[in-house]
Amino acid sequence: MKIYDTPGFPNPARIRIVLAEKGLDAQVQFVKVDLVGAEHKQAAFLAKNPTGVVPVLELDDGTLITESVAISAYLDNLDGQPTLTGTTPREKALIAMMQKRADDQLIDAIGSYFHFGTVGLGDQLQAHKSPEWAGRTEWAGRERDKYVQGLKDFNEVLKTRPYLAGEQFSVADITAFAAMLHAVYAGVAIPVDCEALLAWQARVAARPSVQNRSGQAIDAEDLRRLGL
Repeated sequence: MKIYDTPGFPNPARIRIVLAEKGLDAQVQFVKVDLVGAEHKQAAFLAKNPTGVVPVLELDDGTLITESVAISAYLDNLDGQPTLTGTTPREKALIAMMQKRADDQLIDAIGSYFHFGTVGLGDQLQAHKSPEWAGRTEWAGRERDKYVQGLKDFNEVLKTRPYLAGEQFSVADITAFAAMLHAVYAGVAIPVDCEALLAWQARVAARPSVQNRSGQAIDAEDLRRLGL
């Protein structure tokens, strides 16, 4: 299998954590896509994923799977023993629900804030920003506020259970954690009064799949090119 991604960016980080949880790292060849240079918006990459985003999973038979949720589900079920996406109808439904919330309220919101609220990302990326957002800093601020509200909402959830969908660590937790990794680069911290969320973050950070940050952090050269 091949994974087309860029180390350290939020959605690639999600898949790398899933791979580590499932012990599949050694079965994957990683192909770096130059996001800073807008390689994901060029014809060669768009032939693999018309939406122009990473990651992309390419199977040995040439099948291409995009979207982090779909890739995670494929990898989790590859051995017939899913541990991250649920086994019973109830588990699957609760995980899917919290996964959707983590996507909408956290990873998408902080991604929009970073993309449109951060200056100096370079001419190659700038060309692919939505023109209608130019100068609309209040839009970026709205996305930041949505993200922070999402943190507060998840803090309430975590007051009653150890993980977002219940007793077991799941893809929903991975998505939320990856969003918070991205928020570090965007300069948005978890509110100090979100004690349950901070405790959860520490639990997730202690997992071996997360502690092995090789390939999960943005490399120094990409940081320099992003102006961060």
